[in-house]
Amino acid sequence: MKKKKIAILTGGGDCPGINAVIRAVAKKAMLEFGMDVIGIEDGYDGLIHDRHRKLGYNEVSGILTLGGTILGASKISNPYQYALQKGKAIVFKDVSRKAIANFKKLGVDGLVCIGGDGTLGIACRLMKDGIPVIGVPKTIDNDLRGTEITFGFDSAVAFATEAIDRLHSTAQSHHRVMIVEVMGHRSGWIALYAGVAGGGDIILIPEIPYSLEAVLAKVRDRKKKGKRFSIVVVAEGAKPKGGDVVVKKIVERSSDPVRLGGIGFSLSDQIERATGTETRAVVLGHLQRGGSPTAHDRILATQLGAMAVELVVLGQFGRMVAVEKGLITSVPLETASGGPRTVPLDHPLIAAARALGTSFGDSK
Repeated sequence: MKKKKIAILTGGGDCPGINAVIRAVAKKAMLEFGMDVIGIEDGYDGLIHDRHRKLGYNEVSGILTLGGTILGASKISNPYQYALQKGKAIVFKDVSRKAIANFKKLGVDGLVCIGGDGTLGIACRLMKDGIPVIGVPKTIDNDLRGTEITFGFDSAVAFATEAIDRLHSTAQSHHRVMIVEVMGHRSGWIALYAGVAGGGDIILIPEIPYSLEAVLAKVRDRKKKGKRFSIVVVAEGAKPKGGDVVVKKIVERSSDPVRLGGIGFSLSDQIERATGTETRAVVLGHLQRGGSPTAHDRILATQLGAMAVELVVLGQFGRMVAVEKGLITSVPLETASGGPRTVPLDHPLIAAARALGTSFGDSK
């Protein structure tokens, strides 16, 4: 009988736990089913340009605790909208046929795509074009539809919480307002969880447009009560009522070109001018993506990777492994591309934070 083969790629931004998934997929495929395992390099860019390598047992051993991805990743390599230089201009071209032809040359029985909504949205299109795909949900933002949680989120929250803890002492010592800007383009899961865990006085998330006056009122109220410092935790995608997000830069070669960042510095200037209280902003940025995954993320990533192999063996392609009611299951792959999973306004953690006096920059 022909020996089965499986391929893996990691797309989008890196995050803690990707290597744990690679390890789980590869080891289970090798040890339990005797499969060969192929690693596609640099996400869909490797599929487009035919860059790959066979993964041996030793290569995937000892990577459980490593951050990042041993296969590399790319956020700008969409085979359906691939950026090409044409003179001085950048044009986008559909090179999916080339990617599909390169995949078929590998002779593999299934492709495991590890990524967020962008990566899995592309995977869904590839599935419709004849590539047998299984998706594994990955994003520190925790905003992927179809699953209750994604690996990488717990690690990002743990780091952001530690950063907030460290800033508390500086804020208290110098009687400052300290603003911590965390990731969260379209959803505020990191800001909400880290803000509550770190004792943030003000938490600003994309789901609740804020009023600057409400933010200032909270800072002033704390000062009246003898609290001469405040901690503000803000998601990069937060915006004022009637206003817009702060854009850091535009990446022309990306099919999703907008990169956010800078809301923390903008707020810092506004708060200091209005209250006279010294205000500083810290942007955690890509520090949230790096480092070793937490125990929770290692366990979750291992479970998701093992389940992905099961789906390949069963021939249940076009599925994404997921967490539902605390259990590992699978959902249709297209579920992941249905837009961001935002924080519900009636989320119990928002209610709990409000009950403790936390402001979300609104009138409540």
